[in-house]
Amino acid sequence: QLQLVESGGGRVQPGGSLRLSCAASGFTSDDYAIAWFRQAPGKEREGVSCITTNDGSTNYIVSVKDRFAISRDNARNTVYLQMNSLKPEDTAVYYCAAESLYLSTCLLRRNYYTHWGQGTQVTVSS
Repeated sequence: QLQLVESGGGRVQPGGSLRLSCAASGFTSDDYAIAWFRQAPGKEREGVSCITTNDGSTNYIVSVKDRFAISRDNARNTVYLQMNSLKPEDTAVYYCAAESLYLSTCLLRRNYYTHWGQGTQVTVSS
């Protein structure tokens, strides 16, 4: 059973930075797509960024592309999301998700992923 545990959330002032971590265990396939989603109060859960464990190809939503960076450490089974220049609108619960890789790249579609972590709160406020 694949398990995902997020960490690294917290409160930060606008313009600040945070690094989220997603530690995975129980892999049953060779290659995975691992994604970060976020959900703000009263809003739909949206995909933020994703990465493939084989060749490290990535995708981002437009609103974070120049500020966030996703990376992987396959030896540690961990995916990171470095978030810079944070804005109040980045405030949300951030979730890690994973799915066996069936395509040549990863997707930011919620229904693609069947494995989810519990989430970590990120609050950007002065």
